Amino acid sequence: MLIWSTLSTIFSCVLFVHAAPPPAAKKGISTLTPAEVTKFKPYSFYASTAYCEPSKTRSWNCGFNCKANPGFRPIASGGDGALVQYWYVGYDPALQTTIVAYQGTKPTKIVPILTNIKLTLDSLDSFLFPGISRFVKIHNGFGEAQDRHSVLAAVKTAFAEYGTKKVTLVGHSLGGAIALISSIYLKLHLPAGTVVETITYGMPRVGNQAFADYPTSSNFASRIANGVLRRRKDLVPIIPGRRLGFRHPKGERHIQSSGSWTVCPGQDDTRSQCTRGSVPSIHAGSVKDIAVCFMRQFPTPT
Repeated sequence: MLIWSTLSTIFSCVLFVHAAPPPAAKKGISTLTPAEVTKFKPYSFYASTAYCEPSKTRSWNCGFNCKANPGFRPIASGGDGALVQYWYVGYDPALQTTIVAYQGTKPTKIVPILTNIKLTLDSLDSFLFPGISRFVKIHNGFGEAQDRHSVLAAVKTAFAEYGTKKVTLVGHSLGGAIALISSIYLKLHLPAGTVVETITYGMPRVGNQAFADYPTSSNFASRIANGVLRRRKDLVPIIPGRRLGFRHPKGERHIQSSGSWTVCPGQDDTRSQCTRGSVPSIHAGSVKDIAVCFMRQFPTPT
């Protein structure tokens, strides 16, 4: 169906994953091999699937997005797509990881869009995030959205049923922001030794410098898959602005106009091959320039 084709191309655009800290010296930009790019394929479809209604993700019957990951075993899903973003949890036996996916923003859902424009930085809730410094702050709208989701019980069910200790969180746009915050939350509430991986697409800046640095300082970033990917000219990843105190974490993977994927080291790399360099201001980007990029590299399941 056309709507799912459109949604799938949206998710091809920008992806964030926390990575282990690089050496102090600034690294050069490198290019991913086709094989390395292909590894993102299942997660791209999982992020796209988060736009499906909970009844469809719970039964794993949502068209070609679900067909792309036929072995997925759903456990729980929820949300209404307006006040609460759709979400689902399940297990992928091929990847040997629990998947947690969050819906992003859609033009027809005004409440999530309004959530995105609350531009204040708040400390993380000390009850949900025990032991986290009050100086670690996030966009208050993202924090409120994350508070509405309770996936911990479903993840624990997956761990018990399938004997896994790995969880991968995915999401696009607002869903990516929720996934990033939730990755910290789950790490605090799951058993020691749990591997947490976060892959997000088209994610806006989520928090302040202390938040961007947190995965490094907490020493669990080394367990998280390497990289972040952002679509060239996509406006969303450069907002909220740095002048407002927002920062991205390390580990960008940037899709070039040629279709190649480059590794951009550091936080908000200013070189032209990276998002901040290619989209230096909101006037240089567009919310419409995210529709054609990554998913076209992968065959559509039949």
